[in-house]
Amino acid sequence: MSAWLWLLLAGVFEIGMTTGLKLEQHDPQYLWLFLGCAIVSFECLAKAIRTIPLGLAYAIWTGIGAVGTVIVGVVAFDDPLGPVRAALLFVLVAAMVGLKLSGDSKRAVQPSSGRGR
Repeated sequence: MSAWLWLLLAGVFEIGMTTGLKLEQHDPQYLWLFLGCAIVSFECLAKAIRTIPLGLAYAIWTGIGAVGTVIVGVVAFDDPLGPVRAALLFVLVAAMVGLKLSGDSKRAVQPSSGRGR
């Protein structure tokens, strides 16, 4: 599977993680949703950063999680979404697309040989 697909899955499970955290506040059984999504999200992110540069992957992962969580909040929890907030979410999505398009995603990332020396 491609690293970008792993990253997309990581972002989707991050949305599940934050949703589980919200639901767990009202019903402790949702702790398992939170924990399960957290584990899967981090595992998918770990697979993605094998080839996608760390900073780029992290920015996109958190962006997917942020935008998706806002959408879940609006749809499922009646969170407000005014025009300014909607415009800023659009800017965030545009920034993630720009980061993806501006990077050299075909280059394999190799860890540095030094240990901070």
